[in-house]
Amino acid sequence: MKSIGRGGVLMAGAALLLGGCGSFDGTRDGEPVAARPTPAPAAELVADTPVKIGDPYTIGGTTYTPADIPDYDDVGYASWYGEELGGRPTANGETFNPDAISAAHKTLPLPSYVEVTALDTGRTILVRVNDRGPMANDRLIDLSRGAAAQLGISEGVAAVRVRRTNPPQAERAQLRAGRAVPERIATPDSLLEILRNKLKTLPVPGGQPAAPVASGTQKPGDDRLEVKTPAAPSKPAPVAKPAPMKPASPAKPAPAIGSYFVQVGAFSSEERASAAAKSVGGSVVKAGNLWRVRAGPFASDAEARAALGRVKGKGFRDAVVVRDR
Repeated sequence: MKSIGRGGVLMAGAALLLGGCGSFDGTRDGEPVAARPTPAPAAELVADTPVKIGDPYTIGGTTYTPADIPDYDDVGYASWYGEELGGRPTANGETFNPDAISAAHKTLPLPSYVEVTALDTGRTILVRVNDRGPMANDRLIDLSRGAAAQLGISEGVAAVRVRRTNPPQAERAQLRAGRAVPERIATPDSLLEILRNKLKTLPVPGGQPAAPVASGTQKPGDDRLEVKTPAAPSKPAPVAKPAPMKPASPAKPAPAIGSYFVQVGAFSSEERASAAAKSVGGSVVKAGNLWRVRAGPFASDAEARAALGRVKGKGFRDAVVVRDR
């Protein structure tokens, strides 16, 4: 039998090692590759620099002073805006995309990253702030249509917590490409209760103002600062109307009647939501990818809280009272 020299043994061993590795770019042949987010092409990304803060500005007699506050954390009310500003410039010169996960804030640097928590459900999402607004003193933040849908806000205003954060680069890239990142862990009930109590010290928005309109100048403090309030009807009331019918016009307090609901919960399937609604005598409303169950309306907060006790008695311990504005 022919012997193999030491050099031959080394060559054979090396060949076996190379054949056994079979790896390329950190993955082995025949092994499944772990799922990971597809990085967005660089061409799709907007820039996070330069960061713009801007000078103080005054709107409607109120002066706002933009500032870089790393630990910014506040509660208030959020609304949302969409197609009316689609394709127009934001305050830092980007193009507004209604379906991206973005927002407008009065004073935070542009851009900034914030966690927005819905105080009725505890759901929390990551949002990129790239615009100035809302210039209505009773609102804290305006969400894009995409951000509102991810948070489960479909209409009116919603109570929220806005907390500035410093997310990892991968999540920043997703938002810069206009894509959502996974929701944060739901806020615990104990913290939600503290935040809701803090919110009680603030005035409740009296109505939904029209969306701010971008000026197109792309100067921080100059864009999305004009709020157009719906004009009162120019036609006078018919003179021929009998005086006794006048009391019908105090239908102004009507919004308070039936404006209270019990928010039972949000469900990932319509079937489960319908079953929950049937058990509490409620109704199902589609909200983004979820189905929201509410009981009501109720004429007063006291009546709604009485119903809340009955709903919690049926096992829906996270139910809360909400009010439509």
